[in-house]
Amino acid sequence: MRYRFISGFVLFVVSGLYAQEIPQDSVTVLEEVILYTPAQKSVTLGITPSSIIREKAFQNFSPVDLRGSINQISGVYVLSGALNTNRITIRGVGARTPFGTDKLRLYYNDIPVTNGAGFSTLEAFDLENLSTIEVVKGPKGTAYGANLGGAISLRSKNSENEPTGLYNNFTVGSYNTIKDNLSFVHREKGFQLGFHYNYLQTDGYRENNSFERDGLLLDSSFKTGPRSSVNILLNYIDYTAQIPSSLSQTAFEEDPTQAAFTWAQAQGFEANKYTLAGISYKTGVLENLKNTTSVFYTYLDHYEPRPFNILDEFTNGYGFRSVFNGSFSLFESKASFLFGAEFYRDEYDWSTYDNLYEENDGNGSLQGDLLSKNREFRRQLFAFASLAIPVSDRFKAQLGLNVNKTHYDYRDLFNTGADNKTASRTFDLIWLPNLDLEYRISNSSLVYGNISRGFSNPNLEETLTPDGIINPDIEQEKGFNYEIGVNWSLLKARLWFNLAFYRMNINDLLVADRVGEDQFIGRNAGETRHQGLELDMNYSWYLGNEFKLSPFISYTLSDHSFIDFMDGDEDFSGNELTGVPKHRINGGVRLEKGRQFYWNTTYQYVGEIPLTDANSLYSEAFGILNTRMGYTRQFSSSFSAGIDLGINNIFNEVYAQSVLINAVGFGGSEPRYFYPGADRNYYGGLRLRYTF
Repeated sequence: MRYRFISGFVLFVVSGLYAQEIPQDSVTVLEEVILYTPAQKSVTLGITPSSIIREKAFQNFSPVDLRGSINQISGVYVLSGALNTNRITIRGVGARTPFGTDKLRLYYNDIPVTNGAGFSTLEAFDLENLSTIEVVKGPKGTAYGANLGGAISLRSKNSENEPTGLYNNFTVGSYNTIKDNLSFVHREKGFQLGFHYNYLQTDGYRENNSFERDGLLLDSSFKTGPRSSVNILLNYIDYTAQIPSSLSQTAFEEDPTQAAFTWAQAQGFEANKYTLAGISYKTGVLENLKNTTSVFYTYLDHYEPRPFNILDEFTNGYGFRSVFNGSFSLFESKASFLFGAEFYRDEYDWSTYDNLYEENDGNGSLQGDLLSKNREFRRQLFAFASLAIPVSDRFKAQLGLNVNKTHYDYRDLFNTGADNKTASRTFDLIWLPNLDLEYRISNSSLVYGNISRGFSNPNLEETLTPDGIINPDIEQEKGFNYEIGVNWSLLKARLWFNLAFYRMNINDLLVADRVGEDQFIGRNAGETRHQGLELDMNYSWYLGNEFKLSPFISYTLSDHSFIDFMDGDEDFSGNELTGVPKHRINGGVRLEKGRQFYWNTTYQYVGEIPLTDANSLYSEAFGILNTRMGYTRQFSSSFSAGIDLGINNIFNEVYAQSVLINAVGFGGSEPRYFYPGADRNYYGGLRLRYTF
């Protein structure tokens, strides 16, 4: 393992040693950290730093692997138990969430897709429909919720950049994987339309691990005037995914392909129908004032048979987001400002039923009697504003403020009388200030600093006592983030790097205690300290004959620990934060020749992860090497075709792709901590492009 760790560095360093200085056009590097290509300055964020990956960086991994693409960013780690089981942590925030992603805000084309309980679902979006993924680490995103984990903004492909035509990407691979993405794009003056259909089917690496998804995406915009336009978005996903669940250490070492015994017996799965519909109106209110207002609707129908019960739920959500941005003259310079609001409300209905799979003659889950019936109304309101002031030609300051108000209204529709647990909870108004400072060393290099306050809401389960009653004493997590960093560009913008140091102290830490197979309760247990170092580097080496070699690397040092953490009579203060690897490396080399040929080789190293608060058990460190290459040929002015070939996990490493922290064994069984990653696997694709 040590050899593979070192080889990742050698791969990057050796490529850099052979670099030659060959002239190229100068490129201005903006505040964002960008993999491969520069991006436009984010108007909504102002000078707040963010990290952006683009379509070319997606080519480092299989089109099925959204997790691998996001993990290229330092400070961000996606743990994936399966295609439908993902947990995103940013700077350690969210690592203690048992299942799913919370404590951050997820946006799709600037429309919020995080539900009223704070949970976000990555698997509702197809990687091949995206043009960029932008990540704000920590609570710096004043206009994006100021959550402790930060925010992730997904952008669909912009049809304005493509001529009218048909585009199809077809992929096959190991585990009987078939994926297809078919797009029709039409563009004319003042109007663009993109219609995309995607299909994915795979048996998966493990038992009871199949996944099938159909999706439709409609993205259209048209101008309504010289300074105004309307955008229409419709995203629909229908998928069914079997659930192999986590394994104990013994089962993981014996046969990582097996499913957890009870999940295999129940043939557990989840079926989801997800709809996102939104309409946005952009207008120039005045010469120096613009507005974008969006209204949206979301619907999720979810059915999940588990060994312990069957969950049947649906969520209806709606809301709006309106952002004004503009500028004005200040001391012979231009100051910019932004203000707006975001409102989200949803109705969450869920019921549980007895699962009679043990009486179903080996045919899996069978729905029995009703066990519970519930309804919850959830609403959140954000108001935000920021002001960027040019102190001098090189120095700029930006002040921001986000205000949040959250309300939960829970209805018990099953129990009556004294057993009824209907209750509501309104959290106090919380004020979240933000200060960004930026000093430009040159047009392409700068240093920055940030001080910001963030928060995380408890979800419904975390607000309940062991008796299922709303706990009025549960508090929101709150913390301050301190950060300093540098974006530097050298050698005529062929070498750039971002180096950031941060520290975040989080108070009123929310701890989810597992008291049953499907029951968690929350409490505020103390304080954590999140501090670390993040490094992203990329170099462009021009070899002649249009060839370019680009070594790249990101490194994350996460020194996260409990400062004050008592669990009953046990004192875990000073221990490492559970669920976060201390060291992570993502690196590789990309060789390309114009738009005709590319060959990417990537290496991912993940250090050991503490699995218990007592730090008595750790997952093993691992390193994964992947490679992918592609070739495109233009047969005519209208038609081109390309092929892609890839290998994942070249050394056939046995590793845990995700872990469950503080696992508890029930009925004398061994705790199940590990979600195995796939073995060596292969894929290939055919890309067709026909323009009219």
